[in-house]
Amino acid sequence: MITLQCQTCKERNYTTVKNKKNDPERLEVKKFCPRCRKHTAHRETK
Repeated sequence: MITLQCQTCKERNYTTVKNKKNDPERLEVKKFCPRCRKHTAHRETK
């Protein structure tokens, strides 16, 4: 299980799972941030 963190405000908003063999690098997706109230880039954190 991984956590996705907003790159603008640094809040951790989403949790998801990923296959480390298929995706060894850090995941980055655009998702809605309720704190920023807009779509921003969210990156995988520990």
